[in-house]
Amino acid sequence: MRQFRLVARLDIKSSNLIKSIHLEGLRVVGDPNTYAKKYYQEGIDELVFIDCVATLYGRNNLSDIIYKATKDIFVPITVGGGIRSLNDAKNILNCGADKIAVNTGAVTNPKFISELANTIGSQSVVLSVEAKKRNANRWEVYTSNGREQTGLDVFEWIKKSVSLGVGEILLTSIDKEGTRKGFDIDLMKLASQATDIPIIASGGLGNINHLIELINLGKIDAAAVADAIHYRRISVKELKNTIAKN
Repeated sequence: MRQFRLVARLDIKSSNLIKSIHLEGLRVVGDPNTYAKKYYQEGIDELVFIDCVATLYGRNNLSDIIYKATKDIFVPITVGGGIRSLNDAKNILNCGADKIAVNTGAVTNPKFISELANTIGSQSVVLSVEAKKRNANRWEVYTSNGREQTGLDVFEWIKKSVSLGVGEILLTSIDKEGTRKGFDIDLMKLASQATDIPIIASGGLGNINHLIELINLGKIDAAAVADAIHYRRISVKELKNTIAKN
């Protein structure tokens, strides 16, 4: 049985930690390194940094932030946003990151997943999936921080990506993101049936009961949290204690 992990998600625009609702309406929260170090000191299991405007500019701008973060933080760090080549990935890993998250670059060129897996190992390749519900049992993959439709079915895309070498899934519900209304449990349940690799659920945590509901699903490996800890509505310690009890 895999240990359930608590992951702090830090969405970055320029040099600022930001937060959104439905991946829109970005609000500045503060300095990302200050928050990252705080979460590490409070016992977070992992950190995910996403450059949320990188695709617009065609490159990831987190090198300096990651380089500074890894001097004081010693938990796994995943970095995503604007990574479309092996050189992009190697640059981020050389700054101290442990895993690379890909979304737009993978959708545009699925072979990129295999290139990454063959070069840095599947354990370091995370597929970032931005999912929007279309009907009762269908969710569509979006790219460019939730701006672009792809026509891809989320579960078929997950299966294909796993076959190409992805080692983990960061699954974000666009419908739930920033709403504080709870995780999209139906989405997470169906995604977990599509693959055996670890899934990080992202989008919607508003209270402790939402986390318990996700844990009780029994097939999700981690919860990504942002709003709840950025605005100090729930502490990392409280969330970790909840995981331990459940």
